[in-house]
Amino acid sequence: MSDVRVIIQRDSEREERVVTTGTTAADLFAGERTVVAARIGGELKDLAHVVTDGEEIEPVEISSKDGLDILRHSTAHVMAQAVQEIFPEAKLGIGPPVKDGFYYDFDVERPFHPDDLKAIEKRMQEIIKRGQKFSRRVVTDEAAREELANEPYKLELIGLKGSASHDDGADVEVGAGELTIYDNLDPKTGELCWRDLCRGPHLPTTRIIPAFKLMRNASAYWRGSEKNPQLQRIYGTAWPSKGELKEYLDFLAEAEKRDHRKLGSELDLFSIPEQIGSGLAVFHPKGGIIRRVMEDYSRKKHEENGYEFVYTPHATKGKLFEQSGHLDWYADGMYPPMQLDEGVDYYLKPMNCPMHNLIFDARGRSYRELPLRLFEFGTVYRYEKSGVVHGLTRARGFTQDDAHIYCTREQMAEELDRTLTFVLDLLRDYGLNDFYLELSTKDPDKFVGTDEVWEEATETLRKVAEKQGLELVADPGGAAFYGPKISVQAKDAIGRTWQMSTIQLDFNLPERFDLEYTAADGSRQRPVMIHRALFGSIERFFAVLLEHYAGAFPAWLAPVQAVGIPIGDAHVEYLQEFAAEARKQGLRVEVDSSSDRMQKKIRNAQKSKIPFMVIAGDEDVSNAAVSFRYRDGSQKNGIPRDQAIAELVDVVKRRVQV
Repeated sequence: MSDVRVIIQRDSEREERVVTTGTTAADLFAGERTVVAARIGGELKDLAHVVTDGEEIEPVEISSKDGLDILRHSTAHVMAQAVQEIFPEAKLGIGPPVKDGFYYDFDVERPFHPDDLKAIEKRMQEIIKRGQKFSRRVVTDEAAREELANEPYKLELIGLKGSASHDDGADVEVGAGELTIYDNLDPKTGELCWRDLCRGPHLPTTRIIPAFKLMRNASAYWRGSEKNPQLQRIYGTAWPSKGELKEYLDFLAEAEKRDHRKLGSELDLFSIPEQIGSGLAVFHPKGGIIRRVMEDYSRKKHEENGYEFVYTPHATKGKLFEQSGHLDWYADGMYPPMQLDEGVDYYLKPMNCPMHNLIFDARGRSYRELPLRLFEFGTVYRYEKSGVVHGLTRARGFTQDDAHIYCTREQMAEELDRTLTFVLDLLRDYGLNDFYLELSTKDPDKFVGTDEVWEEATETLRKVAEKQGLELVADPGGAAFYGPKISVQAKDAIGRTWQMSTIQLDFNLPERFDLEYTAADGSRQRPVMIHRALFGSIERFFAVLLEHYAGAFPAWLAPVQAVGIPIGDAHVEYLQEFAAEARKQGLRVEVDSSSDRMQKKIRNAQKSKIPFMVIAGDEDVSNAAVSFRYRDGSQKNGIPRDQAIAELVDVVKRRVQV
């Protein structure tokens, strides 16, 4: 047997090794139980891959992103096998890994019941204990069609072979390369237990699946199209250890407690009435207070930073969006036109930028006016499919805190730096402090303008982002059609990442709208346009803060900042006088004068997550004082009334959490 030379690559370390012909990746990493696959020439391979001379081989750990995807995709196969063992009539769709888990789609006679998921999970445990081997083999199209003749959805996927990629997840099964089937083989007899069309790679055996759980089932259209049959989708999760699975499930339980839809109802903040429609929220008085305070503070900060407020209508003639390019590039996200004015198409606006361009162009502009910073709380409407609408975080009607900045090419870098700093500082004021930045670059199949302009815009944004000293993550192809963007990604109190503000640099819309200003030398020049949404949308930011604080807003944002709780009925009038004095100082104070007992009133205030309880009894009244009970249960007694109000004012002014 001849020798084979390979290079083992581990981070920055390279090790040359001489092995015999027929050596597999599994042989190279024997004894390394956390290695589940290998990366060779940039491609992921099963550990059963036979190495060849000169290959550079990198081990793939189960805890890495690729390792987790392989673990979860393998678990999806085990789930599909279990489903077909219990429901032999089930037809297979696709089963890709997704963030924190996996799913598989099935065509079955009836929707799955929670008891079905328990039975499937039990059967999966049995399959895992058997230690079935995942075995890859290359097949021809004809052979695959013959073997999978009873799987209509797999036959359709075979017809897709050769496509570069599939947004619907089909690329886990077929791609531009060879067609492969994975067999699940009995470890003792080698007999076939189950098979699936799949690109792989997979774990060596089912026994390597350490911890999993099935989460829920839902309906899903085949390949994401409403024109196709509706299948049943089972979601699950899988982790490298039972401890990590428990940690994830605990995280989900905490996230469920913080769900803004649940808290919005419990705290009487907002609702989404069916009579109005999915994705269209109404804010109740308490939610309205929070929203107004958020907006007022934002307005104040924008005025301090040189922004000018504008207002634009909710609908416009379609020709405006033809000129901007949105009808070419964004039509799927817009509502159908309304036929008005003898057949003229009007559209609800999905964004504000075309109208702001018209404001800029309403009269001649001089270089002395630039940068011109236009700002609007502008309500927009976007058609979202019912399956993706989610409370306030993915809505059909929402209000953007939208700014468009017009500047010279020379001002561009400084203005971007100023804008990003302003954005980050304002987000910190609302209590978000853990950020990283994402740079979205050109989609080669969906852009306007020249490559040179895109390159200049992208490099300018990159330098501005790096100046903040935050982690910068690449998002290749993620830009809008008109220019690259920086996205501020913020982590909340339980570590979830939310996309917050976006800053987009645009040389293209000024061209399409023929925007010009008079330069110092009298020539007509084209401005650069910066798109900037700070909250993204007020509704979504409201939801993020609601979940971040779990409903316990800091006092400056809380709809009720303090509630007076009398020990007895005789103390109600005293607390009402206290509340009246506090309101004169701009505080939001109520008095609970209900017939409930004092302890019940305290529990009600705790459930409402009110920052301060102001308690008064005989001794407080005689001493012109009150007692404070804080949200954490601690208490401070005998505070003079003026001092108590001053403390409330101070906490609100400093925007701190209590």
